Amino acid sequence: MSPPPDSIRVVDGFHETAYTYYPILIVGAGESGIALGARLKQEGFDQFRIFERQAGLGGTWWSNRYPGVACDVPATFYSFSFSPNYKWTSLHPEGPEIYKYLCDICEKYQFVDKIQFHTDVSELKWLNQEQLWEATLTHMAPGTGELTKKERDQRIAQRGEKSVYLRQEIVRARLVCSCAGGLVEPNAWPSSIPGRDTFEGPVFHSARWDYGVDLAEKDVIVIGTGCSAAQFVPRLTKEPYNARSVTQVMRTPPWVVPKPEPPFGPEKYAKYSPTVFSTVPFVASLFRFMCFARGEADFYTLIDDNSWNHRTRKKLETRMVARMKETVPEKYHEMLTPDYNIGCKRRIFDAAWFKSLNDPKIELTTQPISKVSPRSITIGPGRLYPDPSDKDSKVPTDEQTIPADVVVLGNGFEVTKWLHPLKIRGKHGEYMQDVWDARGGPQAYLGLAMDGFPNLFIIFGPNTATGHSSVILASENMVEYTIKVIKKILHGDVALAEIKKDSEIAWTKRVQEKLKGTVFNSGCHSWYHENGWNSTGYPYSQSDFTFRCMFPKWSDWDLQYTRRGLMKMQARRALNVLLLTFAVFGVYTLQQQSSGSSDVVQKYLKQGLLGLAGIVDRAITMLPE
Repeated sequence: MSPPPDSIRVVDGFHETAYTYYPILIVGAGESGIALGARLKQEGFDQFRIFERQAGLGGTWWSNRYPGVACDVPATFYSFSFSPNYKWTSLHPEGPEIYKYLCDICEKYQFVDKIQFHTDVSELKWLNQEQLWEATLTHMAPGTGELTKKERDQRIAQRGEKSVYLRQEIVRARLVCSCAGGLVEPNAWPSSIPGRDTFEGPVFHSARWDYGVDLAEKDVIVIGTGCSAAQFVPRLTKEPYNARSVTQVMRTPPWVVPKPEPPFGPEKYAKYSPTVFSTVPFVASLFRFMCFARGEADFYTLIDDNSWNHRTRKKLETRMVARMKETVPEKYHEMLTPDYNIGCKRRIFDAAWFKSLNDPKIELTTQPISKVSPRSITIGPGRLYPDPSDKDSKVPTDEQTIPADVVVLGNGFEVTKWLHPLKIRGKHGEYMQDVWDARGGPQAYLGLAMDGFPNLFIIFGPNTATGHSSVILASENMVEYTIKVIKKILHGDVALAEIKKDSEIAWTKRVQEKLKGTVFNSGCHSWYHENGWNSTGYPYSQSDFTFRCMFPKWSDWDLQYTRRGLMKMQARRALNVLLLTFAVFGVYTLQQQSSGSSDVVQKYLKQGLLGLAGIVDRAITMLPE
């Protein structure tokens, strides 16, 4: 892509109305923002700015620093296809290694200087007359970007506005790409628990792990049994943390499957795979494809809800329950046997959690927290799982008081609040959240575009999580789609790109209807959906999503062409007509010539076609803006 004349600049610098203009404004420096920045640089365009609320890049890999944080997807598959890493130290590397990979991408494509930290994009407003986005940037005090919105509000109430927000700035942009991600705002400790505010010990979320808290000889309460908790709970009673006890409170059991072992074992894989992947052609690509194929097989085995899937799921569920019973103490068998289909909510790929439940210092319970005291919690009476009305169950229901020095929240994120707390106001004066509420729930065409919000792209938006494949691949697919659209704008061919309302509504209807026939809708309680609306899951395979992103359906878009774009389009149409006419004439002429002279005619026809194509192509590139 030849760099267009559009560039970052200050407009009306000596006036009160002065503002900085950005051709492309990117929200968030997580995986998606990094992928988009790298691809823009590959395309030869560097006139963009990435605004990041936190103090570092990496998104979830910057926020999540809890003990044992690691990737549960093979890292060869959890990396960008345009910049693979052949030197992972393990099949499932820990967080710091993944974070370094993301930093290396920024350095490789030289756009670290394009990232502005401690800056929150708090509001976007479309200006109809100027055909630009107006963005409100909130410059934050260092360290406050890592706080949740509720924590920031509490800090402001105690210390004043300037303790969090230093100043605001208004900028404008031709294109905006939101790469904010879904795992942004951690869930809070439920305020409905009596006595919660009386607790005297530290309370923190796993996504905001406080290493300043000494856990040695402390009684730790962990709320939640999701993927994060399954990684950090086994570490807490061991060096260097040495907790005296860990009580883990579970609402319902997750389906736990064994984490895949690397080929030839962990030691040989760590020793030889970097050399093999780096030197032997196609081996790394083949291994990546095998990881992809395995995930796609999971989709066809688990996600679709038909009679064949029912049988295959039941067989898998039987094996996983048997594995669980072989691994954990008998007292947990009932409470760790799910009563819903595997795949209905996110599976845990586990290598340590089940084994850790044999540790006498770790206790698992499904009794609800009924009261909090300064140095203890009370659980029960009753239980959350199995059904308390099941009289044959041996799972305890009696009230118990448990000593507590520290509470760690492993209870997930506000996933169904898409783009929260960013406010986006479109061309009709409506906020995106209000449009979503009016239409039934969060939605977007292919998860990345909404009608009424031109030149705005959401990377990893609603209904783009497959539940069986790599998030990195899904993000990269959306980045590639976005690049295909914005290239038309950056080249000066298109002024505005907006998805058609009928296309967005039809797509959302299709997705929601299809989701009803998937395992996501088979009866479990999960963060995939809220109030009957699934705004998270993608009901088709990752292959399907990849194909849709590779080949955009341009008839679904309302593209407002510039004069240059119209002339180029008309010129190409004329070229097609001329080529077709010339080809038909050539075939006819060849048929009329003798066999001896056909080679000569064919030669001149070929030269004529190439000459005609070259003339038209040069004419197109010389068109005025």
